[in-house]
Amino acid sequence: MSQSYRVAILGATGAVGAELLELLHSRSFPLADLKLLASERSAGAKLPFGSSMLSVEAVSDRSFDNVDLVLASAGGSTSKYWAPKAVAAGAVVIDNSSAFRMDATVPLVVPEVNPEAVASHRGIIANPNCTTILMAVAVWPLHQVRPVKRIVVATYQSASGAGARAMEEMKAQARAILAGETPKTEIFPYPLAFNLFPHNTAINELGYCEEEMKMVNETRKIFGTEEIKISATCIRVPVLRAHSEAINLEFAEPFSAIEARDILKQAKGVKLVEDWQANYFPMPAEASGKDEVLVGRIRQDISHPCGLEMWLSGDQIRKGAALNAVQIAELLATKKLLQTQGAAVYK
Repeated sequence: MSQSYRVAILGATGAVGAELLELLHSRSFPLADLKLLASERSAGAKLPFGSSMLSVEAVSDRSFDNVDLVLASAGGSTSKYWAPKAVAAGAVVIDNSSAFRMDATVPLVVPEVNPEAVASHRGIIANPNCTTILMAVAVWPLHQVRPVKRIVVATYQSASGAGARAMEEMKAQARAILAGETPKTEIFPYPLAFNLFPHNTAINELGYCEEEMKMVNETRKIFGTEEIKISATCIRVPVLRAHSEAINLEFAEPFSAIEARDILKQAKGVKLVEDWQANYFPMPAEASGKDEVLVGRIRQDISHPCGLEMWLSGDQIRKGAALNAVQIAELLATKKLLQTQGAAVYK
């Protein structure tokens, strides 16, 4: 990556934006220029980048002039409005929202799974949902050896999935409850401190919420097959940062836990965490701030001869969002693909 690039972060003041800044610096992404963009109310704020402090600009129609790459993490409606403008100006957009994920013309990429998909971009590449990314990193290495027929997953999603304000809200709720006061809610519909509830996205006619259907549809797109049967139950839990998942896998033939463990020990983006004597397995507290998806408690499903069970924890803000986006950017830079191929495609 000898060439350097002019990069803009859209949504720089959010939790993912802060992580993008840290990762671009710590991973030495080849920057010629770095522009921080947010809403007008955040204009003028200063954010750290290495030893420097950079000013935040209000996003405008001219913000993407002379920009090669936009890392967008500002919500679906914001991306739908600004991403086409960025592409029209000549930039490539890596979008962390759900706005373009299921668009057939937009690659949906997890670099450990389908890095080749970046080559088909037409200006926009979508970052998958956080829970989908974590599951894909853990399941793909096994799927490569014996195709998975069915996945049943239950997620345990931290407050960080709803942003920095949600994390602060949960802290305030915990303090209120411990003080004998009634906790207040603003970000979530119910108190999250000392509580849990199903993910509060809209529920469809089949009884599945949007978050659960993201795992179903996005996993199939990333894996490149509609044949995998997937059922998800997504739960918000009183954890500050990092999501966990209980995953049941069904294969066409038996897949021993010993073989699965050996495969995952060598898998990219995975760290095996197992101490059966100590009953020690992945925990969100230990996954927070880590790049790897922590995977463990791999065991045979006693109810099915071709079934495996596993448990994982992964940092939703890092690998579930910012790190995945930066890894995609690194792929684009390495493959010399930071040029748009259809500036007026997205409307």
